[in-house]
Amino acid sequence: MPESRLPGTLPLGTLQRNWRDLVDRRLPQAARARPDWPVRLDHCFARILLDNACGGPWRESVAPPAWANMPPERLAFAIDLGEAVLAAKADLAFLNRRSLAWRGKVRRAVPISTPASLTGQGFVLRRWLRADDAPFAELNADPEVMRHFPSTKNRGESLIEARAIDRRFESDGFGPWAVEVPGEGFVGFVGAMRLIRPMPFAGGETAGSTVEIGWRLARSAWGRGLATKAARLALADLYARCGVPAVVAFTAASNIPSRKVMERLGMAFSEEFLHPALPADHRLQPHVLYRLAADGSFAEAGQAPEDHRS
Repeated sequence: MPESRLPGTLPLGTLQRNWRDLVDRRLPQAARARPDWPVRLDHCFARILLDNACGGPWRESVAPPAWANMPPERLAFAIDLGEAVLAAKADLAFLNRRSLAWRGKVRRAVPISTPASLTGQGFVLRRWLRADDAPFAELNADPEVMRHFPSTKNRGESLIEARAIDRRFESDGFGPWAVEVPGEGFVGFVGAMRLIRPMPFAGGETAGSTVEIGWRLARSAWGRGLATKAARLALADLYARCGVPAVVAFTAASNIPSRKVMERLGMAFSEEFLHPALPADHRLQPHVLYRLAADGSFAEAGQAPEDHRS
């Protein structure tokens, strides 16, 4: 029987074998020459990579054993992250601190407090609530909202995403805010996130060194400039409170509405790239990248956010 696979990915069996070789042999072997690495054992490497691929403790979203039950796209993410560690493109100590903080083993390393909300004109950006689960799942199940994503999400996938989004505030001090409109309630999210998966554009190769601004809104919130206004408020907080000097935004090249939001924010087109999570023949693989610095200028690729290794 042929090995099962998702379109554009390695066969699942190949991914699983690559994962076992990575955490059982290659990373522990490399650790012998890396006294600065915080872990040496195979299960520790697996914990760090899986937690960061899942955006939180992996057992909360995947039944053990992880190598057999992890969705292929997330297993591929974890493998990419491990390869980045071996190539010195990801800081293992940084990834370990995120994992341990999510598990309550260490205090979070964010030296700044996170406000419960930010108030805009006709909307509020706030931390996520359990009451957001149902409207977020509905948003993610809408084919029109998800037109520029590979697929819609089911309720379980939406719950996992919502928890991972909110944990970003705990690990980084910022994240995608829930957007609430008086009289309407939750209508989506807008905010910044640190890119953990290495990306094939200038400055994006090193895990955690680039911050992205993004948004996803329900159709009921379209057509009133809400994404632009909410993104401006989120950026003002990101620059002033968190000291992040520059951001990027990217989307499928065909996503004209999002590109217009980027341009209204004053972002400048930087380059085109192929998204590594999508197959070569996928209509959404061609992506465009925009940049913006805190002073409103074009952000150079080497202009990284605050040092996450401290």
